[in-house]
Amino acid sequence: MRTLPASRLATLLLIAVTAVWGSTFFLIRDLVEHVPSADFLAVRFAIAAVVMAVVFRRQTLALTRREVLIGVGLGVLYGLAQLLQTVGLEHTDASVSGFVTGTYVVLTPVLGAVLLRDRIPGSTWLAVGLATVGLGVLSLRGMTMGFGEAVTLAAAVLYALHIIGLGRYSTAASATGLATVQAFVITAVTFVGAVPDGITLPQDGGQWASLLYMALIAGAVALWSQTWAQSHMPATRAAIVMTMEPVFAAFFAVLLGGESLTARMLLGGGLVLTAMYVVEILGRRSPGATAEEDRPAELLHHEV
Repeated sequence: MRTLPASRLATLLLIAVTAVWGSTFFLIRDLVEHVPSADFLAVRFAIAAVVMAVVFRRQTLALTRREVLIGVGLGVLYGLAQLLQTVGLEHTDASVSGFVTGTYVVLTPVLGAVLLRDRIPGSTWLAVGLATVGLGVLSLRGMTMGFGEAVTLAAAVLYALHIIGLGRYSTAASATGLATVQAFVITAVTFVGAVPDGITLPQDGGQWASLLYMALIAGAVALWSQTWAQSHMPATRAAIVMTMEPVFAAFFAVLLGGESLTARMLLGGGLVLTAMYVVEILGRRSPGATAEEDRPAELLHHEV
């Protein structure tokens, strides 16, 4: 039986992750009406971290000191991004927040080129443009740049740096341990935002069920999947694939949330899907640096 190449499997796995993330939007919307956002994030990632520590204990203990420090740095980036996105969402419309957050698809290749001198092929820039327009069609109905948008843009920068860091430093051998370290650090960062007002917990079985789904599936499993997938694909390609999240969010909003299918959803989703086609099919004919080529030599040696 023929097996899928690791890069193709990584793409499929990352698409599955965006589907899971997209399925949580209407659950989060209902849950944060009862549990403050920072409290929800702290409890969610605390549960994920504990479960991952138990399941992945051996892989986590096998990390080198350097890999642990990388995991800490990546966890700080992601945890701060989560908090900033939450603060921004309190001061701007959800649709605008979704678009501004999604600008990481542009920021990832730009920051990669500036900070790491990544080689970005023309087909990838085309895909970035298509994905950005698709996000705008899906999300925007007018936007002004105020405090909420500025804070959310800062979150997008941190998400882009996290994507770049995973693409550069995650390896197939270290992915499981790195994901576990990140989960603990994200928990610590989000608890800083939650503790001042006290921790509010879900009040009934339905709220706990939603939180556990987001902790275990959209938290632990998704964090491990993203970390492993990005050990097999360039950061910019990963960013473009992850723009499928709002597409899946719209899909689940129609399927389970009672919303109506609109022409904007179809057009925006179609543009994002086209971007994925460009980066996955055309990009393979003129690829830039692969994840492995971008990786520091000492990590390549350790992986071997």
